[in-house]
This record gives sequence, structure tokens and C-alpha cells, in this order.
Amino acid sequence: MGKLTFHGGVHPYDGKELSKDKPIKAVLPKGDLVYPLSQHIGAPATPIVQKGDHVLTGQKIAEAGGYVSAPIYATVSGTVKAIEPRRVATGGMVNSIIVENDGKYDEVTYEKPEPLAELSKEEIVSLVREAGVVGMGGAGFPTHVKLSPKEPDKIDYCIVNCAECEPYLTSDYRRMLEEPEKVIGGLKVMLALFDHAKGILAVEDNKPDCIAKLKRLTLNEPRITVKSLKTKYPQGAERQLIYASTRRVIDSSKLPADVGCIVDNVDTVVAIYQAVVEGKPLMHRIVTVTGDAIADPRNFIVRIGTNYHELIEEAGGFVKEPVKIVSGGPMMGFGIFDLDIPTTKTASALLCMTKDDVSRWEPSPCINCGRCVEVCPGRVVPSHLADYAERGDEEAFVEHNGMECCECGCCSFICPAKRPLTQSIKSMRKLVLAKKKK
Repeated sequence: MGKLTFHGGVHPYDGKELSKDKPIKAVLPKGDLVYPLSQHIGAPATPIVQKGDHVLTGQKIAEAGGYVSAPIYATVSGTVKAIEPRRVATGGMVNSIIVENDGKYDEVTYEKPEPLAELSKEEIVSLVREAGVVGMGGAGFPTHVKLSPKEPDKIDYCIVNCAECEPYLTSDYRRMLEEPEKVIGGLKVMLALFDHAKGILAVEDNKPDCIAKLKRLTLNEPRITVKSLKTKYPQGAERQLIYASTRRVIDSSKLPADVGCIVDNVDTVVAIYQAVVEGKPLMHRIVTVTGDAIADPRNFIVRIGTNYHELIEEAGGFVKEPVKIVSGGPMMGFGIFDLDIPTTKTASALLCMTKDDVSRWEPSPCINCGRCVEVCPGRVVPSHLADYAERGDEEAFVEHNGMECCECGCCSFICPAKRPLTQSIKSMRKLVLAKKKK
């Protein structure tokens, strides 16, 4: 039997050796904490505190602004200094709650939920919603919505995305090694919602130690299987993960639930566990701080709202001034121009590089080599789609399946002409999606 994988994909330098062998380190913030009210897909959260209020660690400071939204919790104790726009990693200004850290970390008393077996499905979803859990792999989709499909009886698989295919990132790897019980516990919570579903822990085969540990811990779990996937980028993309794990196919018109699947990444599943089993809201996440500009690359367990400057400091600072800083990984992350921004629920990594090869490339005309087609996991023709996008030909873009692009970056990576294919396609996709919303 062949390895579990998908069509296309690439094998970039993964850079994981910089941080993967160091244990996760906890970070206590030193300065003010900034909580953007939009840390998720959907309506922004609504503040329920005012300037001058004293807050405790674990206290709700903003409630969900609608069904597709999520509340936000203070991660330190202190005083609300202001509610005002602050810059976030994407470069925009977002209305935010600023809390002056008093350094005491006084915490609320958490009410531990009933045992999982005694909770109704509605109570489980309510606990996840109230805890403010969102997709922590980057998308930020409110998790309670994902766990509430229209036809729950048709869900066949709950898949934990343990692939971590993005180069340099090792936070999921460390979480699986250090706290595998919480990963499995979170999957059990998901399975409690879907009577006919089986659980899959989908791990790339470059993590044999994680695979062995998870298999050992699930030996007596008949509903849970550990699947070893071929190491290839973007193995962790939702559509590719579903196909590799189940051989089920979805396109841009479908959700995973339409083919009987629910998919969440490792950190999200741990947050589900903490919400339902421990009764704790989402207040922390793991961030990989890495790259050849960093003195001590490693993973940090970070209180949401912590300033990026403090994470760089915890990693020993810069050995050399970085030429490029990326929020996220090199394939799907985005360059940032300011480190005075807060860690959010979706902040996965800070990648600091002493070279910026991409900016030195000078794009040249397409040579029609077909390499972008060979590596495209969406089975489209990126070179043509980029041409349509650059000409503003929306009709041709849609007609030739431009919406099937998952923006993984494989085409830009492989293109010998160094054309910014993904960037052009991504811009056109945004325009098409914005018109659909109208």
C-alpha cells in the first residue's frame, strides 16, 4: 500500500531542526497586554469592561459579537488602560483592550465541569463556545460553529491535523511529545459529539516519535486511529489532509462536514480539552520563535496579548539584525514591518531571517514549463490563473477554477521565472469572495 498523501506538493527546506528538540518554555509577559477584538473569523467581540476596571487572569473582558464570533479573556491581572485601535500582525489597526499588567497574576476560580460522560452534547458545545476557542492553525474559525454541523449523524471522522507541514514550525510537534494526553483527550471530547464518528490523528512521517507515542496511548481506544502521512507540503492543508486520511474529496463549494469530516489542529484540540475537561478559557497558545537571526530558537507557551518584542527577548534576541520577519511560516505566513504587535489566538510563529531571497528575485516571463501545474494540489493551472488575475479578468478566473486554489504557495515556490503566482491568485480570490458576500 502506498503512503497516505495527495497529488502535487513540494519539499522545501523545513528548518525544523532549529527548535524541535528544545522543550516548550513558559513566558510571563512584562509589559502591557493588548487584546484585539477581532482574533477570529466573524463578528468582532464586544468589550464588557471599561477604562479603569481591574481585571483578573481568566476573567472575560469581551463577549462574542454574534453566533460566528468568540469571547476574549484576560490573561493577566491588572487595570484596563484603554480601549483603542492597535496594530496587528496583518498591518491593520484593530480596536483592542489594553490591560496594564500588575505582575501579580491573580486568577479567577474556575468552575470545573461535570465529567465528560455526564455532559450533554449541547453542554459540550456551550463550554467550547464560552471558552472562546477558535481555530488556532491560522484561520481562526470559531470552533463551536465547526462542532455544530447541520447533520451531526453524518459525521464519520474527527481528524486532528497533526501534520505541521509548514517549514520551521514545531509547536504541534512539541505539544504532541510533551502533552499527548491532552491531544487525545480533546479528540475524545469531539467524538462525544458524533456518535458514528471515528477519530484520526493524522501525523506526517517525519515525526516517528510522535507517531509511536500516540499509537501507544491509543492502543485501547477502538474509535481512534493514528495515521502516518507522507511528509510533503502542504499535507496539512484541510482538503489535502482529508483526502490523504480518508480518500474523500472536497472542493471550494463544500465544507469538510459535507463529506462527513470535522478537522481541527493540535492546539485547537488541546483548547477544546481545557475548556470541557478543565473548565478553562482559551488564554495561552504555543508560538515558535525561530530563524537564523534568532539566538535561541524554540517554542514558547505564551499568554495571548503578549508583545512580540518580548518573545524575541525570551529567545535571546537577534544574533544578527533580520532582513525579513514573517508572522507564521515561510510558505503561507506574511511579512511584518513592526514587532510592536500582540500575540493573538492565531499567532503560530515568528520567523526571523538574515536573508530575503524572495525580494532579490526579478520575475521574468513564463516559459510554459508546467512545473506549477505539476505541484498544484488544487489541480488547476496557476500560470493561467495568475495571468487572468493580473488582467483583472474575473470571469475567466472563475471559469478556470481559480477558487480551487488553497493559496499554499507551491506554484510560486517552484516557478523558475520567479513569478508571484500565489500572490496574484490570492488577490483575485479575495475580490471574488468579497463580491459573493455582497
